[in-house]
Amino acid sequence: MTWRIQGASGAWEAVMGLEVHAQILTVSKLFSSAACAFGAEANAQVNLLDAALPGTLPVCNDHAVTQAVRTALALSATVHETSVFERKNYFYADLPLGYQISQYQQPLATEGELEVEGEDGTRRIGIERLHMEQDAGKSVHDMHDSASFVDLNRAGVPLMEIVSCPDLRGPKEAASYLRRLRALLRTLGTCDGNMNEGSLRCDINLSVRRVGDTELGTRTETKNVNSVRFVVQAIEREAARQVAVLEEGGVIVQETRLFDPNKGESRSMRSKEEAHDYRYFPDPDLLPLVLRAEWIEQQRASLPELPQARARRFEETFGLAPSAAWLLSEEPDNAEYFEALICGGRDPVRCANWLVTNLFSALNESGIEIADSPVSPDELGVLLDLVEQDKLSGRQAKEVFEEMWQGGKSATEIVKARGLEQISDADTLRAAVELALNDNPEQVEDFLSGRNEKVAGWFVGQVMKATGGKANPQLANRLVQEALAKRKS
Repeated sequence: MTWRIQGASGAWEAVMGLEVHAQILTVSKLFSSAACAFGAEANAQVNLLDAALPGTLPVCNDHAVTQAVRTALALSATVHETSVFERKNYFYADLPLGYQISQYQQPLATEGELEVEGEDGTRRIGIERLHMEQDAGKSVHDMHDSASFVDLNRAGVPLMEIVSCPDLRGPKEAASYLRRLRALLRTLGTCDGNMNEGSLRCDINLSVRRVGDTELGTRTETKNVNSVRFVVQAIEREAARQVAVLEEGGVIVQETRLFDPNKGESRSMRSKEEAHDYRYFPDPDLLPLVLRAEWIEQQRASLPELPQARARRFEETFGLAPSAAWLLSEEPDNAEYFEALICGGRDPVRCANWLVTNLFSALNESGIEIADSPVSPDELGVLLDLVEQDKLSGRQAKEVFEEMWQGGKSATEIVKARGLEQISDADTLRAAVELALNDNPEQVEDFLSGRNEKVAGWFVGQVMKATGGKANPQLANRLVQEALAKRKS
């Protein structure tokens, strides 16, 4: 059902668009040769241009351009053969030049789309534009009681700003959009998507209107939200705030706001600037960016299989549920692990279930990525083969997996050392079943007389006990039923 905000005077809906700033994976900055690695000592990655020393000139990073073009093509956007870098003029302490080099009237790409899991099913969200720009520095306010400091390591870092159309209608859609965009960027290798490090940041443009209205309301922009969870919270709080203001007879002010996740509230930062406030004009130190049509097509042809296409393939080829197919497709390493695991004809559905329910849980608890898993696809495959061969029960397999995870031993070694191999020999278990029935004539009579037919399960327990828990439970249950049925006849 479409997301609604229930006010005192009726239902409202939110209209949203996201502006995502994605740091381009490059060794150096957009217009300077300074490094842009995360975590360096303050002001250790700053050259003369980044510090705005007079006479220094920008030189465009061609690899950053390639990365941005590949991203635009993966979003089905139109990449323009000519785009222009402009100066966006504003004054902050962490912006030494007094302007940001960005793109405005002639961006790199326009009119793309991204498929999301929406409030009412799958929807396509329009991408208005993708343009390139340089990041600003960072003001630091918590190092001194009465002074602020500036770290220029981030100044000049290359960014893609990916601006969606106002097509999103709820927090679920916004979360899906952000997750799927992040998955696409990571698959392309154009951005690492580490929101906790600030390499992927999101601004939320949001307005509300009564259900049934078609005219857009006044929007606010909530800046620099750095997790999917906080995006959801920020949307819920800001939509509720706007509805409350309007129902009390107030007006929404077009402004920039900040979401405080600790207090769960949004706060006003400043009035929202319009484009003319920034006095855009083409940067006189940079020529227009001109791309050859043949080169653009070469980039299109080199794109890898994208997450949503991979998820569809996993559904159609291997019969996976949509949720499992997406979990195994959103990260390239997940897909690589899964496809290595099913190599050799293993059941894809069983493998997927094991990854989603067991391996991913262990990864989350340990706080590590699948590429660093102590259990390789080959090692996990051996364990699943033992289950498939009825040498281990599902419960035993989970115990063995936990020991593999902790100790680095193989499944075969653990099974041998602990004597865990499941008994699936019918003649051996049939003898254990007959012994259990012969030793418990009263329970047999209860079953035969119809007083307690559930006693069959009790006999299975006796067989499990007699075999030290090693009996194949499905086979033991079948043999007990057969033996009781034989006595009843």
